[in-house]
Amino acid sequence: MYRLPMVLVAGLSDRTTSVNPTDFIGFHPGAGQITIREDVNNMEIFITGGAGFIGSNLADHHLGRGDRVTILDNLSRRGSDCNLEWLAERHGDNLRFVRADIRDYEALRGALPPNAARVYHMAGQVAVTTSVTDPRDDFEINALGTFNVVEAVRAVAPEAILFYASTNKVYGGMEDIRTAESKDRHRFLDFPDGIPESYPLDFHSPYGCSKGCGDQYVRDYSRTYGLRTVVMRQSCIYGTRQLGVEDQGWVAHFCIAARYGRPITIYGDGRQVRDVLWIDDLVAAYGSAAERIDIASGQIYNLGGGPDNTMSIWAEFGPILSQLAGRDIPVARADWRVGDQRVFVSDIHKAERELGWRPRVSVRDGIERLWRWVGDNPQLFHP
Repeated sequence: MYRLPMVLVAGLSDRTTSVNPTDFIGFHPGAGQITIREDVNNMEIFITGGAGFIGSNLADHHLGRGDRVTILDNLSRRGSDCNLEWLAERHGDNLRFVRADIRDYEALRGALPPNAARVYHMAGQVAVTTSVTDPRDDFEINALGTFNVVEAVRAVAPEAILFYASTNKVYGGMEDIRTAESKDRHRFLDFPDGIPESYPLDFHSPYGCSKGCGDQYVRDYSRTYGLRTVVMRQSCIYGTRQLGVEDQGWVAHFCIAARYGRPITIYGDGRQVRDVLWIDDLVAAYGSAAERIDIASGQIYNLGGGPDNTMSIWAEFGPILSQLAGRDIPVARADWRVGDQRVFVSDIHKAERELGWRPRVSVRDGIERLWRWVGDNPQLFHP
């Protein structure tokens, strides 16, 4: 097994001191002016939550290009250690890992390379249900943690491009939007192209509030301090390295459960519609924004599959899984959950227009890829 270069920082309960930047190869904080290299390979990349689903895919992309990547992650999410080991075995010495929590500002600041070209803030509490159960913890991770990230970038790497993974939950439950029902799905009556970035914010649930707080802080640090920030309001992202559970990552959760005979509960009527986006298309969107940062800096983009890549969460998804599994998939039923939108489809015209980006992987193709990956990696899904 490959031994990962690592600086270990104890968790918040231990209240230990921060990471020393000189522990990292290639860091020269006293060597004069920092040169940021964004137009070539061998960039310095910093990813919070880099052992998670999206973070590990971003890390793999950059490491594959020859960039140097530092991951900061507290490994609190099940499977994150497996993602980290996978990255280490694939890429070796260009990957460095700091075990720390984004709530620890000094550890975060100490780990951030001053010459970072890009900072991806992917760490966070990700479940609406968890935020309802423990709103304080949700606030401290998503709101305070994001504030710590923007402050660390402002203090240590102000020339870096800072990306923030926001969420469509900042638009709230959208109860006032007119929808229609058919046999298999709900649909918007007045937004055929989906919800644009100009739609009013309406933070619903503690999760919506904490992520919305981070969303607006990241945006404002571009206006107030001139940081090169980009907010990505992501819809349902799915793909390989996603160890989905009931509360988050529903596409992967349903695939895993169907593959291995685990229970599935459908909340609501199962006709809720989401636009879904394959992970490689999301990574490409981040790359397009970096390449056009003169346009993207200070902007917010909705990122999802858009109207061409939608499905209802069970009325349409269930039959696809049954076909792949070769059998009927039994499910239990339960009431609607707090903040659950009957329809959410992203209007992605702004990203298409300004970033020259659009999704390439269809819903069916993406689901089949995920199904195969889940089947090929049973060791990730059994305790």
